[in-house]
Amino acid sequence: MIRIILIGYMGAGKTTLGNALAKKMALPFYDLDWYIESRMRKTVKQLFDEIGEDGFRKIEHNMLHEVAEFENVIISCGGGTPCFFDNMEYMNQQGDTVYLKASAETLYNHLSMARGVRPLLLNKTPEETRIFISQQLQQREAFYSQAKHVIDINLLDTHEKIKNSADSIIEMINNKETL
Repeated sequence: MIRIILIGYMGAGKTTLGNALAKKMALPFYDLDWYIESRMRKTVKQLFDEIGEDGFRKIEHNMLHEVAEFENVIISCGGGTPCFFDNMEYMNQQGDTVYLKASAETLYNHLSMARGVRPLLLNKTPEETRIFISQQLQQREAFYSQAKHVIDINLLDTHEKIKNSADSIIEMINNKETL
């Protein structure tokens, strides 16, 4: 049974790499945020607006427990998922967790180019966004670093590098290593 769970800060490329990994391994891919939106019939932003971050995190926790029971899957989690409740411990029990590690500057650049709405970044200036990312990344590192595997994705900027990273994750999990 294969269950690979990708974690890391928003903008790290969890969905992009998750899709590539799922395609390469011929497994279904679940993005936890998309799963929540599908089940709740609301966007993550709408949920944040209606029930706040605490309410969203409770839903996220419950949906994580659903998705992480699926077999032979690739799952990507929201950036905050590992940092609440017992989520990180639970994910480590359920499968191979992989932390997609990137610098705050790389994450800022990825998020600056992203088209999606990030509720935690709304109404922040570029400088406020940089500071916010750096501070949150520092706070969340203690959770992220509990992953069974770590891969540096600072240079995940071409299709070839995405493919190579997917290959590296497969090899790392097969060999039970950390990159």
